[in-house]
Amino acid sequence: MRLFDRRDPLVAASLLTRLPLPLDHGFAGARGAAAAWAWPLVGAGLGGCVGAALAGALALGLAPLASAALALALGLALTGALHEDGLADCADGFGGGADRARRLEIMRDSRLGTFGVAALALLLIGKAGLLAELEGWRAVAVCAAAGAVSRAPLAAMLHWAPQARADGLAAATGRPSFATVVAALGVALALAAALGGAAGALALLAAALTTLATAALARRKIGGISGDVLGAAQALGEVAALAALVAA
Repeated sequence: MRLFDRRDPLVAASLLTRLPLPLDHGFAGARGAAAAWAWPLVGAGLGGCVGAALAGALALGLAPLASAALALALGLALTGALHEDGLADCADGFGGGADRARRLEIMRDSRLGTFGVAALALLLIGKAGLLAELEGWRAVAVCAAAGAVSRAPLAAMLHWAPQARADGLAAATGRPSFATVVAALGVALALAAALGGAAGALALLAAALTTLATAALARRKIGGISGDVLGAAQALGEVAALAALVAA
């Protein structure tokens, strides 16, 4: 399978968003892992939309926290809260299950538990607080950079980490090749440097370390990764990247 295909950004968007896209589902499924190099491109687009909504709301006179809430709502609508759902499921499973089988069972349960609610609340409060520190073009650039660098390490996680289940989103996506992982990280670094300057590399490092820690915890709790773990890693990695960029 070739490394790049011109339809890969659409394939990536079909996986990472809930946008209606003109794409053959059979092709998208077969190309899923190979299109991982384009995940940072989609992440940058999603983050840019969130940043633009934030900047627009501030320009209309809304308070910083209200503008941040509006921007977060747009981001959740574009992705279908895919990553946040994964974080909540992981929090419930890892926090409430006594063994691997029970944790996986809880993670598959559509009901939300106390650990999941707490994790979501902390995530959204943290993101809103960080977004409230931004305005104008900087909001667009920082959010786009964070969106890009938080999705690139997911390709590395899929390449190296064992699967916790034989089915599910992670297993269906497949394993990206090493070349695809390198391409994804390269695209993310280029976008982060263009949008965030020297702080972009720091943001990518923060997201990568967060992803590594999430994968290590998942390996200990459920023996590997799943689609929920990927979602949790992205959600936490984006917060880490935002924190690095805002601090810089």
